[in-house]
Amino acid sequence: MHDDASPFFISPHRFDAADEDAGPVLDRRHEVVLEDGERVIGHHRVDVAGYLLGPTDACRTWALPAPVTLTVTDRRLAYVGRDSQLALVGAGHLRRARMPGLVTGQIRWQWPSRLELLPPVEGRSTRLLVVCDALRTIQQPALALIGPGDQIGGIAQQVRHAVATFRLIRPELVDLSPPERDALSRLTQVAPLTGAARVLLPGSLPVEFHSRDDYYRPRHADPLPYGAASGQQ
Repeated sequence: MHDDASPFFISPHRFDAADEDAGPVLDRRHEVVLEDGERVIGHHRVDVAGYLLGPTDACRTWALPAPVTLTVTDRRLAYVGRDSQLALVGAGHLRRARMPGLVTGQIRWQWPSRLELLPPVEGRSTRLLVVCDALRTIQQPALALIGPGDQIGGIAQQVRHAVATFRLIRPELVDLSPPERDALSRLTQVAPLTGAARVLLPGSLPVEFHSRDDYYRPRHADPLPYGAASGQQ
């Protein structure tokens, strides 16, 4: 694995470069290099974790022990962590895998199928799950953005608006039916998210796991009260 490889364990199914799994391109200050015409919507400091969601449960498969810098643009979200240790969840305990240098990852806006906003429960911070649909499995990989309620709610609103706008103006990437276009248009205009909320994102493309092993990843219980984010539509 590259020093800056993404710990998010999915890769795009199509429409992306062959070296996409290397993560976002960074400059010498370790900031995300924007693509031609790309526009930044917001910068944030948040915690991140990776989940596999089943029909009735949530399995955390990795977590970063320190906050990352999150960049939200009109095309993707990308995060960068400095000198972190990736915490992999397995066999009922955390296993530390040393990853020198940087840890990075990104999700382009053609992938997410829904957003799940989970308010604080039992002392936990607010979480936003950016959920994707995967090929050949009912399990859904999700990136959790974790932090104070006002901050995460604001990020949820940015992501919702950015995903909807991206899909509406790029018909060459996403083939939308008229009802899907109408639904996305409404998402660009609705009020901010508050409390527990779920937002469906029509027109998403499926993702594919990096390896066959990821389709049969052992399942481990996560203590996160899952509530609305049960995977049921």
